[in-house]
Amino acid sequence: MPNRMISLERNTNETQIDLTLDLDGTGRYEVDTGCGFLNHMLELFARHGRFDLVLTCHGDVEVDYHHTTEDVGIALGQAFARALGDMRGIQRYGSFYLPMDEALILCAVDLSGRCTLNWDIHCQTEKVGDFDVECAKEFWLGFARSVPATVHFVQFAGENTHHILEACFKGAGHALGIAVKIDAAHKDEIPSTKGLLV
Repeated sequence: MPNRMISLERNTNETQIDLTLDLDGTGRYEVDTGCGFLNHMLELFARHGRFDLVLTCHGDVEVDYHHTTEDVGIALGQAFARALGDMRGIQRYGSFYLPMDEALILCAVDLSGRCTLNWDIHCQTEKVGDFDVECAKEFWLGFARSVPATVHFVQFAGENTHHILEACFKGAGHALGIAVKIDAAHKDEIPSTKGLLV
């Protein structure tokens, strides 16, 4: 199996990000974004996807968490893209229903080389702690654009905003964990009739 571990830096006037991702890890993580709720979501994502993730972000959190959340999503998407290379041998598709207490979320992904985000998520509050709920969509939009990938989130049930967003990140970890797995029977093939994923 090829080494699918990648390290990258992404620096702007708003955020400075250092990230190491191993797609074939065990779910270990060290995350410090300056936002407690985002840290929690990324830790859940890594653990449930079985990705090893080391990530630090120094951002303008004195403004709010928008730039940090969006830029971390972009950087994580870039890391996935680089680690996957031409995506030879991967399953490509993954989906997972994640129940989190009263919440039930479907996450489905296609590592298609094309960006689509369907965010069919309906939260009843605007914040979880000091985290703006609308930032979760910005995270996944940044991620989907940077891979690029098709990512669907569909909410079937849920009232508690924390539970709903937690189910999204856990479900995405599971779905992406499935999609990036190497298909041993077709490990030398690109999973597309076109011969490439764009």
